[in-house]
Amino acid sequence: MRFLAYILLPLAVLAAEGTPPNIVLIYADDIGWGDLGCYGAKVIPTPHVDRLAAEGTRFVSGYCTSATCTPSRYGMLTGEYPWRRKGTGILPGDAALIIPRSRATVATALKGAGYTTGVIGKWHLGLGELEVDWNRPIKPSPREVGFDYSFIMAATGDRVPCVFVENGSVVGLDPKDPIEVSYKRPFSGDPDLKSGEVRAALAMDWSVGHNMGLVNKVGRIGWMHGGASAIWDDTTMGDTFAMKACEFIAKNKTKPFFLYYASHENHVPRIINPRFAGKTPLGPRGDAVVSFDDQVGRILAELERQGLTGNTLVILTSDNGPVLDDGYKDRAVELNRAAGHAPAGPFRGGKYSVYQGGTRVPFLVRWPGHVSAGKVSEALVSQVDFAASFTRIGGGDPAPFIALDSLDVSAVLSGSEKSTRDYVVSQGMGLALSIREGDWSLVPGHGRKATKVRNEAEGDDSEVVAGDQLYNLEKDPGQKTNVIAANPAVAARLKDRLEALKAKGIEQPLPR
Repeated sequence: MRFLAYILLPLAVLAAEGTPPNIVLIYADDIGWGDLGCYGAKVIPTPHVDRLAAEGTRFVSGYCTSATCTPSRYGMLTGEYPWRRKGTGILPGDAALIIPRSRATVATALKGAGYTTGVIGKWHLGLGELEVDWNRPIKPSPREVGFDYSFIMAATGDRVPCVFVENGSVVGLDPKDPIEVSYKRPFSGDPDLKSGEVRAALAMDWSVGHNMGLVNKVGRIGWMHGGASAIWDDTTMGDTFAMKACEFIAKNKTKPFFLYYASHENHVPRIINPRFAGKTPLGPRGDAVVSFDDQVGRILAELERQGLTGNTLVILTSDNGPVLDDGYKDRAVELNRAAGHAPAGPFRGGKYSVYQGGTRVPFLVRWPGHVSAGKVSEALVSQVDFAASFTRIGGGDPAPFIALDSLDVSAVLSGSEKSTRDYVVSQGMGLALSIREGDWSLVPGHGRKATKVRNEAEGDDSEVVAGDQLYNLEKDPGQKTNVIAANPAVAARLKDRLEALKAKGIEQPLPR
């Protein structure tokens, strides 16, 4: 693997000057490598993201920890691979907080180093304990795991409750119209979303599974009653989150801050603001990426407006790879095929997949004066490294995270030509794992339908890895040719390394 050279300002100099940077993490949802112009998208205009790439460094071997949302977020914030802990799978909207309050997070570490911390957007890591009462202040919430400020959705747009939660309280709730949430059974009088008459009146019809509760004429997972004044407007969700992010930046401009901005684009349901409709030939899915780009532009503009661009480290990446039909009939499959758009770029698989397309995601870093502009890095980096690396950059001690799975790659994020990481572990659905080392990728066989990849319209959409597979990513980035028979020693070494990593603590329960 080759590396391109960069300008490096030693971190020791930063510490000596006492000028730790602001850190803004922009986290996309279900946006793949090939969905952004700077990574090759031809039919989706992303000028603001492309500008970020032009003013910073574009990584081509950047990974999230998991091919689904909850575990990738858990790994990113805690510095621990999510597959080590039971209970870190995709959560329902009424799940309890899965990050123990005793656990260090990126936010607690930076807060301890003097940062003001905020999370805005999609949370999906659980709230409260046991059964949440949405009509009272909710504890624990992001505040209990290090965030001074939070304006979030509990889970995802396709899961109830469909409300915003600010600092532990539902926004706009009328006490006379309390919220009830159920993931077990419908409430009396709930419509049957499998009825042809009801489906005909939906704002967006469901294709798989989104046929439980009805909110804003859209079928959701789970049932919700009450809270009419608090229910969000799907079409303005992106605007609301971006506005809150800009407000946080402006309010905290005089001291170091960490902003974790977790956009919902382009997760389903893709209910797009009318001003973005038709911006791509891909329908709501492509238009949602344009909406995400708009949010990026607003955040970058606010940093400029407040004079913070030069002392702010901005990182943009995604929680997992792309998916087309993820439960709603928004014509993503047919329009994508007609346009010849490859949302995962050259890689195999996407969201849910144990192959490269599931976890090899966009990864941009901008830090003027420290990171070279317009460069491409082949350094291997993982989001699990954010915990140790952000802590080091902020002047804290990364040791607690390094004791887990996080590596200090702060030098790479600051412009170094090499990474201290020489391998990365990726997780598909369940405990389906793969490991990459250099140009080699091993996908161990599991022989079961463990991964759903709904990127095609017909046929069995379950991913079955019947036997061990080995790929040379330099020669075969699309993982089309299994070369394990010709390289048994390489496969054996990678399998031994993966097993050793798994033995470190897989399936231990979350400590409370």
